[in-house]
Amino acid sequence: MIDETKTTSSADYADLLKILKERFLKNMERHKGFSWETIEAKLKTKPEKLNSLYEMERTGGEVDVVAFDENKSEIIFVDCCQETPKGRRSICYDRKGLESRKEHQPLHTAVDMANEMGIEILNEEEYRLLQEFATFDTKTSSWIKTPANFRKCGSAFFCDRRCDTVFVYHSGAQSYYSSRGFRGMLRL
Repeated sequence: MIDETKTTSSADYADLLKILKERFLKNMERHKGFSWETIEAKLKTKPEKLNSLYEMERTGGEVDVVAFDENKSEIIFVDCCQETPKGRRSICYDRKGLESRKEHQPLHTAVDMANEMGIEILNEEEYRLLQEFATFDTKTSSWIKTPANFRKCGSAFFCDRRCDTVFVYHSGAQSYYSSRGFRGMLRL
């Protein structure tokens, strides 16, 4: 669970901005046409987003800019770690899935954790777009947003990449595995 009593210091944010800048400059193929100065200036106008980025980074997301939504004028950050973030694994999909487990309940859910962090879980389209930048989740899998009609049936979707192909599967929303977590997205 996210420790809501922990406060993030100015030094933590300064370190985060340094890490984000270094990763941004190292991976320019993910965000052609962007400048770090533009990103940093926009972050300064929405400092509340820094806490979400901090939590994404703290849980192993290796966050980077991957897109710009022209319709909403939003910069999009996504977890770009090779495997699903370590600090967000061994969780079931949502609260309903967690509560349906009679024994061996995990400590958290993907949906609740994303809400606490102030981020969104990727949907299938966003997950597939991310896979165009590099090869992700070859040993792990990531929960993705599941349409309501499938959740009514008790299922939830997850994705991974095997044999250079992105696969979408479903399983019970109450299931959890040490290799399954979720990738998040933050709109700035």
